[in-house]
Amino acid sequence: MRFFVIGDVSVDLMYFVDSLPGPGEEMPAQRALIKPGGAAATVAANLANLGHKVALAARVGTGPFRETALANLREAGVNLNHLQEDAVHPTSSILVFVIAGGERTMVSSVGASRYLDAAAFKVRALDQVDAVIVSAYALAGGPSREYALKALAAANKRGIPVFADLGTGAIRAAGEHLLEDLRGVSYLLMNQHELAELTGEGSISSGVARLREYGIERAVIKLGALGSMVVTPETEALVEPHVVNDVVDSTGAGDAYTAAFTAAVTEGRNLIEAAKRANVAGALATTHVGAQGYLLRPEDLELDVPSK
Repeated sequence: MRFFVIGDVSVDLMYFVDSLPGPGEEMPAQRALIKPGGAAATVAANLANLGHKVALAARVGTGPFRETALANLREAGVNLNHLQEDAVHPTSSILVFVIAGGERTMVSSVGASRYLDAAAFKVRALDQVDAVIVSAYALAGGPSREYALKALAAANKRGIPVFADLGTGAIRAAGEHLLEDLRGVSYLLMNQHELAELTGEGSISSGVARLREYGIERAVIKLGALGSMVVTPETEALVEPHVVNDVVDSTGAGDAYTAAFTAAVTEGRNLIEAAKRANVAGALATTHVGAQGYLLRPEDLELDVPSK
């Protein structure tokens, strides 16, 4: 399969702590790491490592974070012909506090990602593409929003499926226009908190109803330890989780889920089977450190999942 991914490339500055310090407090970290990250970059790296052809449209700075951010993308074989270089803004970075049990709190600096130049997008970039994946961070604002909207319009005109993946920070940065920007996407993937943030609704059912007002008929809600929920006009199904031991870091688990789900649907698998595979992917990601600490392999997604 061939995928065109639009969004963010970043470095994650990770600090592992027992708890978050209070105002004015200082707390030692158990360890600190610098790792490649970014939602779109992590989706792209996982898809490429699964054996797919992947092109990534993103923007990075010229400073010291650049090579770290791109390391896994290059190793996985992602096509970086649509990568832009920014001489003014640094590569995007995220400060990640990982608390005991693998949960995390993040502070982000958008950097170069927000300045993806729409003038560089050419419709021929979608030639022979089977699906477009857009990170909501590309729609958060600035020039990158224009790039993403041009690409989505071109995909819709060609009948190419669009998978959109949300992020809490992106929703808050984008504001009210995000729902309109996402109108009619083929599949919208998010966790329960992101659904509430996007729609302003307090329950999954009311949030889904709100999405349908914008022509979003197929949605996936990631529920962490509870698995995930697939919503279509015909059904709403809870898909059981894939249980793993030794969860160390949840960073990138949602992105691994998105990669596996998109690949499975594009290959022609039904949505329930796709969600089962994606639950496996997300769970495996939590057993390693960093958003790209473990990149999916084809054999990973056969675990506990019936063949096609």
